[in-house]
Amino acid sequence: MAPASDRPALTPDTLRELAFDQSIRWTSQNDDLWQLIDNDLWALTRNPSLILSTVPEQKLEALLRRVDCHRLVDGIVKARQARLEQPTWFASQQYGERLARVAYFSMEYMLSEALPIYSGGLGNVAGDQLKAASDLGVPVTAVGMLWQHGYFRQSIGPDGRQQALYPVNDTRQMPIEPLHDASGAPLRLAIQLPGLQIWLRGWQARVGLNRLLLLDTNDPANPPMARLIASELYGGDNEMRLRQELVLGIGGWRLLEAAGLQPDVLHLNDGHAAFAVLERARSHMARERVSFAVALNATRAGNLFTTHTPVEAGFDRFPPELVSQYLERYAEYELGISMQTLLAMGRKQPQDTREPFNMAYLATRGAGAVNAVSQLHGHTSRYIFRELYPRWPLEAVPVGHVTNGIHLPTWVSPDAEAHWYELHGDEIPWRGTDASSVDELLARVDDRWLWQIRQHARNELLGFVRSHLARSLAVHGASPAEIEVAGSRLHPEHLTLGFARRFASYKRPNLLLQDPERLARILCHPTYPVQLLVAGKAHPADRAGQALLSDWQRFAARPDIAGRVVFLEDYDMRIARHMVQGVDVWLNTPRRPWEASGTSGMKVLANGGLNLSQLDGWWAEAYAADLGWAVGDGLEHPAEHDAVDAEQLYALLETQVIPSFYARDTEGLPTAWVQRMRRSMSALVERFSADRTVREYTERYYLPMATTFRRRCAEGSALASELAHQLTCLRSYWHELAFSGVQWTCENGQLQVDVRLHLGHLEPRQIAVQLYAEGRGEAPAEVHPLTLVEHDGAFASYHGHLPADRSATDYTARVVPGSQLGLSVPLELALIHWQR
Repeated sequence: MAPASDRPALTPDTLRELAFDQSIRWTSQNDDLWQLIDNDLWALTRNPSLILSTVPEQKLEALLRRVDCHRLVDGIVKARQARLEQPTWFASQQYGERLARVAYFSMEYMLSEALPIYSGGLGNVAGDQLKAASDLGVPVTAVGMLWQHGYFRQSIGPDGRQQALYPVNDTRQMPIEPLHDASGAPLRLAIQLPGLQIWLRGWQARVGLNRLLLLDTNDPANPPMARLIASELYGGDNEMRLRQELVLGIGGWRLLEAAGLQPDVLHLNDGHAAFAVLERARSHMARERVSFAVALNATRAGNLFTTHTPVEAGFDRFPPELVSQYLERYAEYELGISMQTLLAMGRKQPQDTREPFNMAYLATRGAGAVNAVSQLHGHTSRYIFRELYPRWPLEAVPVGHVTNGIHLPTWVSPDAEAHWYELHGDEIPWRGTDASSVDELLARVDDRWLWQIRQHARNELLGFVRSHLARSLAVHGASPAEIEVAGSRLHPEHLTLGFARRFASYKRPNLLLQDPERLARILCHPTYPVQLLVAGKAHPADRAGQALLSDWQRFAARPDIAGRVVFLEDYDMRIARHMVQGVDVWLNTPRRPWEASGTSGMKVLANGGLNLSQLDGWWAEAYAADLGWAVGDGLEHPAEHDAVDAEQLYALLETQVIPSFYARDTEGLPTAWVQRMRRSMSALVERFSADRTVREYTERYYLPMATTFRRRCAEGSALASELAHQLTCLRSYWHELAFSGVQWTCENGQLQVDVRLHLGHLEPRQIAVQLYAEGRGEAPAEVHPLTLVEHDGAFASYHGHLPADRSATDYTARVVPGSQLGLSVPLELALIHWQR
């Protein structure tokens, strides 16, 4: 052992650096450090920054002088440093010259239990993508809100009803630190509300190579109303939500710039932060001394809007009077536009003064690209946004898709990962860029080894459930005898189902309860018993969701169920992680197509769990008969169809899922079940990882958008200025276009077409003339460009030829804005003129 003087210097600041890095996963593999400092507090909170806040500096220094503690910390520091310094995918592709930075805006982030500023799925996506971006080396700076209370905490009363609690998030006990300005002072920003200037404070959390910047309104200089803006995630009335979104969007972009950052790409994770597109344009206006129209044309090329909403009613909408109250001064004095012009950006019908202001429409009209979060959600979103592109075919509505994925290191079981590591070392797919594929690794292990991992994971989950139940009972004043037997009926060899999500009507959390007696028979079968773990919250304002939650409380309390259904109170990241690591089957039963993507079912994959889910969201594109089980027929149905889906769900459990689990060979192995595990892991783990998602975003959106943004901004925004001129010209004279003749002939087995077009004041270079034919069967729609052959004053002639495999009557001539202008059509200009 080296003498103390030769050891590297470790200080309490070293511990803080470890505690504050949200990319480090503290598990049973490396949590000895925090157990050593305060084992009881660590077991209860899993919050290293909280532990450090409770221990005097002198005690930490004394601990670090101990040989065992020094060795432990030194090992963790070196492992973290090696991970941060290893070559990344982004660097290996030499993308750095094309993309300097991405700004990622989200209302919530799920990074760890230590930073409770999340509600559910949206925050899960944001947190997992931020971690994956760090792993891959993609330069992302995230922006969000530092919620004083976060999302509500759940307590279930003795009557089975949900109670909402709002404990305070203490910044001294969270893995965040104040953001400082160039002089070293804590960063404070000003933002205007009606008749009032309020102050925003800046914070930051570290996520490996990247950062999360957070806004806080709880500044003592603010009046109480303003201090409460960042109080509750998804709390308050409509006006409070508008204030929150103004702070996130406008304040968030100002926070970025105050931190010295000028991103190429702004990525909006849903529409909550859509005001950032206005503030980005305003900043460009001030810097380049151009108009709002020019600034928007320049900056929108670098704005990506990811929509998560599967129904139009889910978008945030505000009364126009309320928006005017808060933004009229900003529009007229800072953007240089009228309030009606700003309101038009958030309306389906821009001139309809009665229409509410829609944040998703604002995000779309300020974006250079729009994407949904699964293949099916892409189809759904094109239908939702179709009215923004009148007369365009549905398939041409400009919404792409990038299916969500999960950050494997966050959600895979530490024990399972340790087993993989023992066999394969750094070849594990979620360890480094040169790892072997899951398929290759699975080929090297036998069925018995896989089943042992599954058995161990289930046993670990049930141990956690018993501990969680005992603590919940104690909090509610249960007797020692009740606490003693908490969860004692759960059996480590029984098939374990998991269902956990937000309790909302469209998610149909009670589909399994359509026939309670049938469910009871399934659970209590004398030979093939089943146990079910349920968790989830209903929004405090959602009375219907709370009623559905109470239904489960009553069912679980039935004497004949006898502990085979357990409801886990206060669903959060910790409960979610234990559940997805240990359950055998994950259930998901939304009403199609209301699940935009869903990620909970993805989390069971690497842990060997299987999915039994509605054909919706990610499962609609992932499902195959040998990978899991599917509910539904792949079509949309009204609520009356729920009974049909419930019958199918019961039948699948009774005839396929349960028999497969309990069918054992002579050595006690469920061989068919394990083979399904093997195929599911092989086909789906990497396909639905956040690494794949972030790579897609980078290559399909970030890189080309950064290039376009830079091109439009070059030479004093010269191209953006030209585009603004072209947009004005096209909108002014588009009505003058008219087809004066379309002639068809057939020669040598080919259709020939000649089109005569009245241009009015437009030039041929400003337009494109095409033939359009609807799709047939599985074949997509056809679009054939025509060639300009003559331009004579206000008229132009076009010619084209195409195979005669379709009739001339299948085709319709149309005019759209020309691609040579460099516009994204129809996203930036939805004009279209059809042959009558």
